[in-house]
Amino acid sequence: MEVLEITLWAAFAIVFYTYFGYALVAWILAKAKRAFSKSNPLQEYEPEVTLVVPAYNEAPILESKIVNSLALDYPADKLKVIFITDGSTDNAAEVLMKYPQVEHLHSPVRGGKALAENRAMQFVKTPYVIFTDCNSYLNKEAVREMVKHYQDPKVGAVSGEKKVLALDSAPGAGEGLYWKYESFLKRCDSEIYSLMGAAGELVSFRSDLFKPLEKDTILDDFVQSLRIVEQGYKVVYEPNAYASETPSTSIAEEMKRKVRICAGGWQSMVRLGSLLNPFNQPLVTFLYVSHRVLRWSLAPLMLALLLPVNFLLAWNKGGLYTWLFIAQVFFYSASWLGWQAEMRGKKIKILLLPLYFSMMNVAVFAGFFRFIRNAQPAAWEKAERSAIPVTSISQ
Repeated sequence: MEVLEITLWAAFAIVFYTYFGYALVAWILAKAKRAFSKSNPLQEYEPEVTLVVPAYNEAPILESKIVNSLALDYPADKLKVIFITDGSTDNAAEVLMKYPQVEHLHSPVRGGKALAENRAMQFVKTPYVIFTDCNSYLNKEAVREMVKHYQDPKVGAVSGEKKVLALDSAPGAGEGLYWKYESFLKRCDSEIYSLMGAAGELVSFRSDLFKPLEKDTILDDFVQSLRIVEQGYKVVYEPNAYASETPSTSIAEEMKRKVRICAGGWQSMVRLGSLLNPFNQPLVTFLYVSHRVLRWSLAPLMLALLLPVNFLLAWNKGGLYTWLFIAQVFFYSASWLGWQAEMRGKKIKILLLPLYFSMMNVAVFAGFFRFIRNAQPAAWEKAERSAIPVTSISQ
C-alpha cells in the first residue's frame, strides 16, 4: 500500500472515530457500567444554593429571566439569586429594582464573563453555586435535580442539559441536531466516569472547589469544570435539569458563535494540558481526547487532508477512490448550497446536516487563527438570539 493510501485511510479512521466510532464505544462502556454497578436512588436534598446570572446588556430579556429564576421549585429561604451586570450600559438596574429579593451586582468595568463570575463568587456564601446564562430559561425542577448529586462526596460539579427551541430555521435545526448528539455523548461520559466539560447555560459547582479564572478565559464554565476534574472530582450530567434557549438568528450569527467556541477550545487544550497525560488519570485522558481534543484539532485537519489526497488517488488509481472523491465533492457541494440558501433566507432541510457539519469544522480553523493571534476577547460581541416570551417560560 502506497503512502497516499495509508494517509487517506488513516485520516478517514480518525474522522470516523471522532464523529461515529467514539459514540459507539462510549455507548458500550456506559451500558457495561450500568450492568456491573449498583446505583442507589438519591434522597431528597435541599442545601442552601446561590444562583448566579451574568447579564451584559440583557435588558430586553432581563425581566423574563428574573421571573423564571424566582419561579424555580426550591425553598425561597435556601435559594439566593444574584444578577451581575458588570459593564452593562442599559437600564438593567431599573429592571432589577422591581425585585428586591434579587441581589444586583454591578461595576462599570466590562471584563467579560469569567471576571464577572470571579467577582460574583466573592458574594457566594452557600456550599453550592449554580451559573446560568441570561438568555437560557430553566425548568422548575432544575435546582432540585442538580443539587441532589452532591450527596456523593466525589461529585464536584453538575451540568444540566441544553435544549434548543424554535427549530424552524437552519441555525435552529442544525444546533438542535448537534445538541441531541452532544447530549447523548454527555450522558455516556457521565455514566462511564465524568462529564468532559460543562456548558455555561446551566452548571453547578461546589463553592469551595471554584478557582478564579484568568481574565482572558473564553470558555469559562468548560475550563472551570475540567479543573475540578483535574482535582480528582467528577462532573455529573443531569438531563432532568435543563436550560432552554432559542437558536442564533441566522447562520452567520451561529458561525460567529462557533468560531468563538473553537478559539476557546484551543485555549482550553493549552490550559488543561495535564488532562492529556494518561499517567495522571488514564480514563479521563481517554474521554477527554476522544470527546473534545480530536474534534477541536486532529479531525478537522484530517478532513481537510482527505480531499486533496483522495483526488490524487482517484486520478492515479480510480475505482473506489473515484467514488469516495465524488462522495466528498457531493457532500461539500451540498454544504455550499445550504449556505447559499440560508443567505437568501431559504431553508432546505436535506442540506442542513452537511451545512452544519462543514460549518463546525471550518470554525475550528478560524478559531485556531484567532487563538494564535490572541484575537478572540473574553468580553465578546454575543451572537444575536431571539427572546422567549414570559408567558412561555413559566410553564
